[in-house]
Amino acid sequence: MTKFVSIVSGKGGVGKTTTAINLGAALSLFGKEIIVVDGNTATPNIGLQLGVSKSQFSIHDALKGEKTLRDAICTHSSGLKFIPGSISLEKAKEVDTQLLHKVILDLYGLADIILIDAAAGIGKEAVSAIKSSDDVIIVTNPEIPAITDALKIAKVAKENGATIYGVIVTKISEKTDISSENISALLDAPVIAEIPEDSYIKKALSMKQPVVFSHPEAKSSIAYKKLAAQMLGQTYSPQIKKESFIKRLFLKSN
Repeated sequence: MTKFVSIVSGKGGVGKTTTAINLGAALSLFGKEIIVVDGNTATPNIGLQLGVSKSQFSIHDALKGEKTLRDAICTHSSGLKFIPGSISLEKAKEVDTQLLHKVILDLYGLADIILIDAAAGIGKEAVSAIKSSDDVIIVTNPEIPAITDALKIAKVAKENGATIYGVIVTKISEKTDISSENISALLDAPVIAEIPEDSYIKKALSMKQPVVFSHPEAKSSIAYKKLAAQMLGQTYSPQIKKESFIKRLFLKSN
């Protein structure tokens, strides 16, 4: 059974896309088939962060009815499967994002979990992703502006009948003023992960890699892997490293 999960945020710049990519990569380490979909048709970033600035097909082609989402699946060097968006401004203007809940069904049965990287904010793109999902995960920073906007997206999610699986708090540091306990109380949802501020995330981004693949021992990598284990009801082991990706890729090629 395929589960559809939207990764949302009340504002941009909180690490939503980074979380979608790395959570997807971490879940893959546990032997699950994962596809990360760029649901932000106006300003897509999944392909850019994974080193694919131009692909043969994209989610835009599926929304226009010219191709299916299956046609647009790409495979990253880490083994992570993803569907990019087109960076063409013309294509962004041509698509109807409200069709996402229909075209996304083409992926049913292809993966255990489909992660949709929704557009930031509470606009129609974000709402479309929420309506296309079984569960919603909210990403926020431990800062008042981000939490205030997270409250808005939480309300929108509930108004659209979505189940909020939990909250991921990114960019945690010693200077963090708002505790995860307070964030959970404010958003009326459990904090399922705390992702530390980590310079390796920027290094991984420059390498066009998920940090859980490029720097498996980084604090952020471990946090994403622990979350993946928790979501799957499994036990996290420090031995789940980069070699797991290589082994999986080798098995697939034989």
